[in-house]
Amino acid sequence: MIFTGGTIAMRDDPGSDGNIPKLHGDALLASVPGLQEIADVEPIDWGLVPASHLSFAQVLEIGRLLADHLARPEIDGAVVVQGTDVIEETAFAWDLLPLPAKPVVVVGAMRSASQQGYDGPENLRNAVLAAAHPDMAGLGVTVVMAGEIHGADDVRKAHTHAYATFQSPNAGRLGFVAGGRVTVLRRRRPAPLSRTPDRAALPVPVLTAVLDATPVLSDADPVGLVVAAAGGGNTPLAYLDLARPLLGRGLPVVLTTRCAFGSVRPGYAFPGGSSQWWEAGALFSGTLDALKARVLVALGLGAGASVEELAGIVGSYGGGRRNL
Repeated sequence: MIFTGGTIAMRDDPGSDGNIPKLHGDALLASVPGLQEIADVEPIDWGLVPASHLSFAQVLEIGRLLADHLARPEIDGAVVVQGTDVIEETAFAWDLLPLPAKPVVVVGAMRSASQQGYDGPENLRNAVLAAAHPDMAGLGVTVVMAGEIHGADDVRKAHTHAYATFQSPNAGRLGFVAGGRVTVLRRRRPAPLSRTPDRAALPVPVLTAVLDATPVLSDADPVGLVVAAAGGGNTPLAYLDLARPLLGRGLPVVLTTRCAFGSVRPGYAFPGGSSQWWEAGALFSGTLDALKARVLVALGLGAGASVEELAGIVGSYGGGRRNL
């Protein structure tokens, strides 16, 4: 279990008027009675970092820890304990790495240890149960929160403070943990990169299509672009005009939707419509949202992947690219 901080490791600090990270791995493990009856847990105190402060470099550092320890034959699975703010991004980042096919579970809490209804101990217990369960092997990285198991490719944080904040809007949860038992309802197959990048390729800006706006690239020299279009993949023409020079240079431009459910598809031929994006050579993200699409581009390019290889990965999630 790799402990990184987050709300699950926080307590109220009177001097700072709020919660700050305080609890290391041993304190968190001690909050879960009977854990030793489920598994022999090897704790790794990586840090006490709010999830919103995590960087790609740190995410890749944790990914290398996962790869090293999962390669050990006596290790059956891994748990990463972190803040919930960016779990949907970090979990997918680790899902993209070519890790051994052992269970990897990401978990946190929606309440700090100082609050009533602290959900940390129950979430930790369920995460260990899932990581130790043989049926979880081959499912890629999962998020286990509030008794539910979600795949890293589809999971979204849907509410700011609710216990059941994590949802899988397109395919639904993978399973659940209840009464000390793990139930897998369906299986998924991860689509990893061919190699682990040494670093992420940045910047990869995200532009969201909004009413009556003029899009601007704040980064002078992006390595790729993600556009969260309206509806099924439609934008004002200015967004496509902004993307065309990047496409002309062979850079990956990913089109996704700002909608919570569904995916973009060709079908609208007006200026800036989804069919024009398709004809221009944009990558359609399938069910990957803008956050995950950005992670894919940054880590994929960092690993030396071509646009065609990125197209193959989004193809695993129902997306693709026109054959140019």
